[in-house]
Amino acid sequence: MSPPLSPVGAPSSPTTAHHQFTSKSSVATRRRLSSVVLRSRPNIPAYTHLTPMWAGIAGGMVNNNTGFEVAISIHDSVYATDYASAILPYNPNGLSSEAIEEHILETLRKFSSDHLCKFLGAGVTLTLLKEAPNLCTRLWLALDIVPIVFNIKPFHTDSITRPNIKHRISLAGSFAASGAETPLLYVDPAPIVTPAGHNPLLSVPTNELTKRLPLPRTIDEQADSAARKSIMYFGPGNNPRLSIGPRNQVLVDSAGKIHLIDDLEEYRKTVSEGTWGAVNKLADELREKKIKIGFFSSTPQGGGVALMRHALIRFLTALDVDASWYVPNPSPSVFRTTKNNHNILQGVAPPDLRLTQENKDGFDAWIQKNGLRWINEGGPLAEGGVDIVYIDDPQMPGLIPLIKKIRPDVPIIYRSHIEIRSDLVHNKGSPQEGVWNYLWKNIQLADLFISHPVKKFVPSDVPIEKLAFLGAATDWLDGLNKHMAEWDISYYMGEFRAMCNKDKMNELKWPAREYIVQVARFDPSKGIPNVIDSYSKFRKLLAENEYEAEDAPQLLICGHGAVDDPDASSIYDQTMGLINSTYPEIAHDIVVMRIPPSDQLLNALMECSKFALQLSTREGFEVKVSEALHAGKPVIASRTGGIPLQIEHGKSGYLCEVGDNAGVAKHMFDLFTDGGLYTTMCQYAKTHVSDEVGTVGNAAAWLYLAVMYCCRGEKLKPNGAWLNDMLREETGEPYAEGEPKLPRVIN
Repeated sequence: MSPPLSPVGAPSSPTTAHHQFTSKSSVATRRRLSSVVLRSRPNIPAYTHLTPMWAGIAGGMVNNNTGFEVAISIHDSVYATDYASAILPYNPNGLSSEAIEEHILETLRKFSSDHLCKFLGAGVTLTLLKEAPNLCTRLWLALDIVPIVFNIKPFHTDSITRPNIKHRISLAGSFAASGAETPLLYVDPAPIVTPAGHNPLLSVPTNELTKRLPLPRTIDEQADSAARKSIMYFGPGNNPRLSIGPRNQVLVDSAGKIHLIDDLEEYRKTVSEGTWGAVNKLADELREKKIKIGFFSSTPQGGGVALMRHALIRFLTALDVDASWYVPNPSPSVFRTTKNNHNILQGVAPPDLRLTQENKDGFDAWIQKNGLRWINEGGPLAEGGVDIVYIDDPQMPGLIPLIKKIRPDVPIIYRSHIEIRSDLVHNKGSPQEGVWNYLWKNIQLADLFISHPVKKFVPSDVPIEKLAFLGAATDWLDGLNKHMAEWDISYYMGEFRAMCNKDKMNELKWPAREYIVQVARFDPSKGIPNVIDSYSKFRKLLAENEYEAEDAPQLLICGHGAVDDPDASSIYDQTMGLINSTYPEIAHDIVVMRIPPSDQLLNALMECSKFALQLSTREGFEVKVSEALHAGKPVIASRTGGIPLQIEHGKSGYLCEVGDNAGVAKHMFDLFTDGGLYTTMCQYAKTHVSDEVGTVGNAAAWLYLAVMYCCRGEKLKPNGAWLNDMLREETGEPYAEGEPKLPRVIN
């Protein structure tokens, strides 16, 4: 796909321009950036750099409630650069919300086009949101703008948190968090009364006790305040900041100030009627009983578990289900131990790597210290805290005996997200046995053991009555997977090109040339050497069939790391060494990048690719496969872990044995050279992704467990069943004929 020269806007409702934007973009710059890639490809526009910008949007009723004024302030993160306002006809019956939303979207689109910029965030006032309730959802889905809601009041307020700052000349400044219930600031209007007796504040309410008046804040001031506040929610790389609250609670979407999806209808459209019906029945029961759900995992960002939890908490919050998520204080030494454990259990660690007693002692002390914060009064694991506990992966099982000691009746569900070499964990004296025995002594105390749906991932000592299966999940509405306009995609592809230039990496020549992508962490189990060798064999097939080198697609290997993954740098270095020493003839066409944690960047890189690879040697589930399929990209992947459950061989992609690089290369050649095959496979891939791998379908499983344990007091015995099958039966929502479903083959 190619970036357009401008975004397309929708027609707006009749409005009265109150103040128009005054800044102008450079004609010379626009002319320079409107060239084409190559004379031989005149229909593909050149790469365009878009300037990141922020906006503040405010609104309020005017003209005796017959009009609604909308003000938009533009900010470049340092200065306010422009401002516009308009008055729209207002209908008190609530019929004006869509017109308000359309006007704002069109105005931002046009400004982006005229000024070659990309809005990253927008502050939205609560007053405006009440009149246009779907504004934030539309900003996120239509314009890829992160909306942040602020309770900016129409009158200036006084500080209740820090009223006396000695070094300040004025004591009237507000230091309270935005949205706090700060009192109005009343002032004596006498100094500004004119000789004729005119007082510009007479239209505002008076404090009758003192005859002092509040200072009004005009709508343009509210918009400018919202713009400045929104910038503070972005960190390095212009990504939204991660928020961690008391007792290390992960404050998803900045404790709800970021509003990505306010409209539940958007979630409903991503799933079948059966899944949506089941979710709502379960959520209703949990709300009625006021059940509190707690998730505990090792990291708040970077890995697949963190991505799932952010999306899950966001959705449960929209459902008004009481759910919270906690992480421990990070410890580099402990994370080295947990990563070693991970690699040992997967069978990809050096054979002499062992879990030592010193490692165990450090690990135990770390989890006990964090656990103490959560079991003390007011903590999520104390009396009156959460009603059900979900524990993720082998970093956190040390919590289980602690919880059982303090609150023995609280149900604990252990969720394993990784491949466990069950064929090795019972080999006497093996590294796998040492790690598994250490972990199992705590895991066995949990009420349920949930594994990826692959039977060989489950060691034989897990009782079958405690075992249930559940796939990993991704979110179709978050930055990783939502549909993005070409204007926004061109911004992220431009950012990626700048990153490559900064790191002196080979240039990704899209859109002049196509490329094949593998998106994965730099991890020993991701099969990166196989990816490179398969690409080399594919290039040889192209040369044998007389394809010119410049017509061949490039190869992109990229991913970002988790906080608890210390292997990434060494694997990256090994990859670059392999390319330069063994494949020098194609090294200039291979782009290898560690990229920042930007979901939309990964989304754009997948969207613009020709097709995807996932040649892992060991794998848990790897939901990146379903993300690629959902984007309409065929996937060529290894037959390992949960990957075969997601790909229909020959229909949505191809499955090869691990190490069959010649077979991978042949499938790459077929997909690249057979246009009819490629188009058919793209369409099939896009329309055959199961609800089970989306946030809504995955949430249903967690809600079902909470209902059964906490509302109905049942001790489940799944006996190796799939949670999705159990919940659909329990809620009376059977699968419809033809509804996409992961195959129930788990061997």
